[in-house]
Amino acid sequence: MPQEPTERDPHADALRRQLPGGVEEPSGGRAVPRSHEIAQPWWSRLHGVGPVLGLALLCIAGALLNPDFATQGNGMNVLTRTAFIGIIAVGMCFVIISGGIDLSVGSMAALIAGGVILLMNALAAWGLSRGIAPAVAVVLGAGFAVLLGATFGLAHGLLITRGRIEPFIVTLGTLGIFRAVLTWLSNGGAITLDNTLADAYAPVYYGALLGVPIPVWVFAVVALLGALILNRTAYGRYVQAIGSNEQVARYAAVDVDRIKLLTYVLLGVCVGIATLLYVPRLGSASPTTGLLWELEAIAAVIVGGTALKGGAGSITGTVIGAVLLSVISNILNLTSIISVYLNAAVQGIVIIVVAFMQRRR
Repeated sequence: MPQEPTERDPHADALRRQLPGGVEEPSGGRAVPRSHEIAQPWWSRLHGVGPVLGLALLCIAGALLNPDFATQGNGMNVLTRTAFIGIIAVGMCFVIISGGIDLSVGSMAALIAGGVILLMNALAAWGLSRGIAPAVAVVLGAGFAVLLGATFGLAHGLLITRGRIEPFIVTLGTLGIFRAVLTWLSNGGAITLDNTLADAYAPVYYGALLGVPIPVWVFAVVALLGALILNRTAYGRYVQAIGSNEQVARYAAVDVDRIKLLTYVLLGVCVGIATLLYVPRLGSASPTTGLLWELEAIAAVIVGGTALKGGAGSITGTVIGAVLLSVISNILNLTSIISVYLNAAVQGIVIIVVAFMQRRR
């Protein structure tokens, strides 16, 4: 008996069209590439080199404007200052690719810094009478920073997935909550690291390995792991699929809520890592700590080529975007082209311009 024709699943067809590298299967049964990939002009693929080209031109301009820009010391200084925002930007890249946003990372970092300092001071005071080395308090404080960041990210994820609240609203609310709690804990002033911990904690920021500062090494490791997770794991593919078309991802049996939850937890962990590297720089936390970090992290992701609407992006581009923004800030500090107080304005303009270019493309 001849077999009855099976009915095609429209959702499966949609998934094949949405996921990167998908193919369409015509009625003859032979799989062929999507037609728009064949017709895509070669020059439209060159937009990926834009951040690299921009960074190269900025470095040349900086060297011409001030010879001190091209020194090794200044280069290490730029990379060290990039590390904090770059680590957060790696986590932010996952969130934006998934179609979300987090406006609270600066306030989150401030509260984590205050909490870590309070815990370290308490542990140091307790361990001093018992002969426990201050380094133990530093290690426990570092673990607490990562745990606290993951907890805040989990709270965001639950409110977004279970509470069905838009990410913009959730993180806009926690932006004010985190900074208000820190202001309350510090009585409007600063929470300062105990002097007995300063020497034990200082190498986390001021130390170097093979001539490269520790924060730069940590940034490189976080970026490498982020790239591997995004490009080489099922989780990374699901993040991109959700950002491309959430409904189609649900039809493909992707646990969308779980993936989103993990994405915000990942960002929280990145904020915790960046904060524990930042604390020994000043040895204190105040209501102004982490101010506008969310702007810098989002700008780094967008400048690096990640689509603001989600679905596409890369960790490599994010790293380049973070370095590019730091180079702009460094050039403003070394020259008198415009006031250094306009650095945030420059970053805001960059976000708008890049978003406009993405929209036209």
